[in-house]
Amino acid sequence: MNAPLLRRIVIVGGGSAGWMTAAALSSLLGPKDVAITLVESDAIGTVGVGEATIPDILAFHRMLGVNEAEFMAATRATFKLGIEFVDWGAKGDRYIHPFGQHGVDMQGIDFHQYWLRAREDGATDPIEGYSLCAVAAQAGRFVLPDPNPRSVLSQIRYAYHFDATLYARFLRRYAETRGVVRVEGTVGEVGQDARGDIARLTLSDGRVVEGDFFFDCTGFRALLIGQTLDAGFVDWSPWLPCDTALAVPSAHAGAPTPYTRSTARDAGWQWRIPTQRRVGNGHIFASAFQSEDAARDVMLATLEAAPLADPRRITFRAGCRERFWQGNCIAIGLAAGFLEPLESTSIYLIQEGISRFISLFPRGDIPEILRTEYNRHMRTEFEQVRDFIILHYAATTRDDTPFWNYCRTMTLPDTLLHKIELFRETGRVFRYNDELFARPSWVAVMLGQGIMPTTSDPIVATLPADDVARSLASMREAMAAAVQRMPTHGEFLLRYCPAVAA
Repeated sequence: MNAPLLRRIVIVGGGSAGWMTAAALSSLLGPKDVAITLVESDAIGTVGVGEATIPDILAFHRMLGVNEAEFMAATRATFKLGIEFVDWGAKGDRYIHPFGQHGVDMQGIDFHQYWLRAREDGATDPIEGYSLCAVAAQAGRFVLPDPNPRSVLSQIRYAYHFDATLYARFLRRYAETRGVVRVEGTVGEVGQDARGDIARLTLSDGRVVEGDFFFDCTGFRALLIGQTLDAGFVDWSPWLPCDTALAVPSAHAGAPTPYTRSTARDAGWQWRIPTQRRVGNGHIFASAFQSEDAARDVMLATLEAAPLADPRRITFRAGCRERFWQGNCIAIGLAAGFLEPLESTSIYLIQEGISRFISLFPRGDIPEILRTEYNRHMRTEFEQVRDFIILHYAATTRDDTPFWNYCRTMTLPDTLLHKIELFRETGRVFRYNDELFARPSWVAVMLGQGIMPTTSDPIVATLPADDVARSLASMREAMAAAVQRMPTHGEFLLRYCPAVAA
């Protein structure tokens, strides 16, 4: 006979990871079937630096049935059309990695091959001029996508910037209305059964919380998956040497832009994330190449407006768990691993960890094959995101500091080296294992940072140059005209989702 279903699920830790887990599970499991408890302490702060997202979060919100305008108003959110990278390939360079596609693929051949052909014929337009998201971002304009696939506005693809603390609060309200029970307290002891599975938590005041399955959302502490179950850690710091972040909010110096900005610095990079009420700033750097005082001075000197608090220091190590699911416990969020938020993937990896568990939802006996499949999938997800982030550091000509010399000359993972060499020799990019970043993303970053293919597609090379030029000009003009008709980003926010008071 089938083993009984899980009846008691316990989530340890709040923040985005904990409350996203609680919200997702409570949207699918009724409290009469499965009791969901979340244990957190107001005395333990959350990292909360991840305020930028990627478009996959829209699918998560659709699953929850969240009203977009209500969510955005509650979290003081703005729209995001992509990321602007400054000084990465070389000092003085600037490009946008937009969401969505470049141009329109023609005759089954990728659009960027036509752009490469036009470049061989003397064209000088950057490829981002053929991305509706990039053009709108640069113009500071926004509109929701048109559901009509024949409309140029159907190419709009977006995500959000929001206040991470308010997001956790928003999801907490959602989860609690669906039966999730929040327990305030700190964990003093983790009790295990004879098999080594987690059986109970004893809180510092003596209360006991028992469960059949546990989620570790305790951040870098990794209280369950690391300290208790010793699930191991894979260290990727040789490829991603940044290990410290300083974060500080600042006032707005103008209208909020519909994109994130990442500016390369002497030993790392600085983010700028505008929400409706403030701008989130941070400087991620490698402590082996720069002191904390120097990093703080650089960040404060380059803020666009006055800081609203003192900088917070966060230390980390790039990498992920050897096993994300150990026994009857899954690590979600920072407990599962950390990849710096250069491409805003932190919340995506939380979302993926939750959705993969749901797709493998076990009975009480938990066959080992489920753990194996979950761990295989999550390791692949982390490795593919890792490679994309490493690309930004490796694809550079910068040699002006020891940090950039290290990044420019480091040995790369074979998986990334293959992608770079294939693109440089042929201009081709292929997507493997349903990886997160599709062809347009790889093309945007590689071209943006100076990896230029030696040739274009040989089939495209047979087409008349005038025909290629006319097709590209028509796309570029249609996108520019569509953007001019859009409201400004600020106007759209005021009409659609003005921020509510905290």
